[in-house]
Amino acid sequence: MALTPPSGPPFGRVPTFPRRKREQFRNEYRASETYSRNILGPVEFELCDLHIVASVADPEDPEQVSPANKAQIVETGEDFALRVKVVFNDTPLTRLLLCLGIDINVTFCAEGCGAKASEVDLHASVKTVKEQFEYYVDWVGTPQRGGMTPGFYVIAAIANIEMSDHPCAPCLLGAGYVGGVLAQVYDA
Repeated sequence: MALTPPSGPPFGRVPTFPRRKREQFRNEYRASETYSRNILGPVEFELCDLHIVASVADPEDPEQVSPANKAQIVETGEDFALRVKVVFNDTPLTRLLLCLGIDINVTFCAEGCGAKASEVDLHASVKTVKEQFEYYVDWVGTPQRGGMTPGFYVIAAIANIEMSDHPCAPCLLGAGYVGGVLAQVYDA
């Protein structure tokens, strides 16, 4: 019988619940035997903080933009970055996998709204390293280089966590999605 908390454990923590006294494993022979159901712990990640990082160069008159909105309004030839944060929990199995080098592959999907705005997928990836649990994945370039035409865009990030170049684990370990960032690309 498994007990489940109503709201779940805090991120990165493993829930621990006592077994009922009558509940025993079928192959348990003595009261002194101990069994562990979760030796290495679960591996979890959080995909968050999707945003645009623009060069924040002030456009020339008469196209002034409010500084608070400047990061979301980018000229076609201006350098900018799409950035998302990936945070892993701290368990022995997570430490092992991060040390082996997991690939964090992110596809930034920019879906244009309107007849002139294009739809593009921009790819970026990072390889994990030992003892680092927090990563930023960036796509850096200009809207022209990314194939974005002038218009209004809705941006999302799709992450695939995998060990693509390891012979023992060529599979997808996890996937995530975050969205809701708006951007405008304008012609200079």
